[in-house]
Amino acid sequence: MKIPRRPIGWLIAMAVLLLKACCRVRLHNDPRPMLRLNGHPYAYSVLHAHQISAVMFGERGTGAMVSRSAEGNLLVPSLIVRGIIPVRGSQTKNGGDKGGLKALNSLIAHVNGGAPAYLAVDGPRGPRNRVHKGIAVLSQRTGAAVVNVVAVPKRRWFLSRAWDRLQIPQPFTTIDAYFSELIYPREGEGTDQYRERIETSLNELEQEHDPIESDRARGGTRKRMHNAA
Repeated sequence: MKIPRRPIGWLIAMAVLLLKACCRVRLHNDPRPMLRLNGHPYAYSVLHAHQISAVMFGERGTGAMVSRSAEGNLLVPSLIVRGIIPVRGSQTKNGGDKGGLKALNSLIAHVNGGAPAYLAVDGPRGPRNRVHKGIAVLSQRTGAAVVNVVAVPKRRWFLSRAWDRLQIPQPFTTIDAYFSELIYPREGEGTDQYRERIETSLNELEQEHDPIESDRARGGTRKRMHNAA
């Protein structure tokens, strides 16, 4: 008998709450207190593989871009129980819009209203570590600082067949969250140039703090891109 996806999503949400309760999170070079003190807008930039760990230290009221895929449907309850607001939209496989532009505009309005935004910047289909332009557009249109962060559980499981090698923290582990230097839009800079700066910073951050997984994941990305050529 096939189990409906909606109950599965809420079961995952309960598991996330249990992980939140039993896992320890350590924040390294967290710039958010300073940004909040100065009233400066910001947006999280995280890898799709790190979504579960990142939810552990996300702030209530954060707006999060979530794809309209089946995987996105499973993620929504986990965001809701953590007080994070899901904004639905994504691109189609052929690069067409599937509510993504509307969702991005909603996130821009959310940030202009004084709350953070959260984007899994290489999702929903990858390739892994390839930052899409949405985060750059949002930052340019709002002036928000881009907060690159990688989350590294000391003990974790991997969905090795998933394109992103999704990581799941094991119970009672420690999750280290490492933040990069803040990234801001530059006057006269094109969106693609800005996107590349964000991508370089995020990938360097993962390489510094999780080099084995960074090399393994990016090696797999290069192999998939070569096979598709």
